Amino acid sequence: MAKRRQQAIVIGLGHFGTSVVRSLAGHGVEVLAVDSVEERVQAVAAEVAEAMCFDATDMEALARTSPEKRDVCVCAIGDDAKEASIICTALLRQAGATRVIARANDDVHARILKLVGAHQVVNPERAFGERFASQIVHAGIKGEMLLGEGVLLSEVVTPEAFVSRSLGQLRLPNAFGVTVVAIRKGTSGTVVLPDADTVLAEGDVMVVVAREGVVAKMMEKH
Repeated sequence: MAKRRQQAIVIGLGHFGTSVVRSLAGHGVEVLAVDSVEERVQAVAAEVAEAMCFDATDMEALARTSPEKRDVCVCAIGDDAKEASIICTALLRQAGATRVIARANDDVHARILKLVGAHQVVNPERAFGERFASQIVHAGIKGEMLLGEGVLLSEVVTPEAFVSRSLGQLRLPNAFGVTVVAIRKGTSGTVVLPDADTVLAEGDVMVVVAREGVVAKMMEKH
């Protein structure tokens, strides 16, 4: 039996919403893309399972998309329409959506979105700014990707203090709350899956998982 494809609705096709739509579709998710501007809908229509143009604050129109049957509903409406994003989020919950992710532009907006039922609130501009700032301040952080709920996957150049020491000796999960999931060897570029006996060398790049801000603190100490 073929595995059921995940289904998602993405409402709001600005830069952020369009990026989410294309990324989800690229991962094999069956996406319904929605916006009130026809040109935005047409821009992604060929890349998704379905694309519709309507006002997402219209309860009847929104209900016809069957939010309750989708694995996730993303309200990506931009900062020029905060009221619409709040109404849309509330209507998705009222329609029975089991997982609603909403985009916020500031702390007050985020609190209201949670009050009306958003399961998760994201602020893409702030998140990108914080991660980019970490890379500027800490040259050893080569890149970061949000995995969800405040957890980051980061690429980190091995600090000099870690060179010639094993992961077992460093005890990074206990010392910093950092888990090394892979290492790209500096000499060959090959990727290895480490264990406690893996010894770090100069130029190695560690791929680590940690809460936001933890890797920066580790780099500050080393």
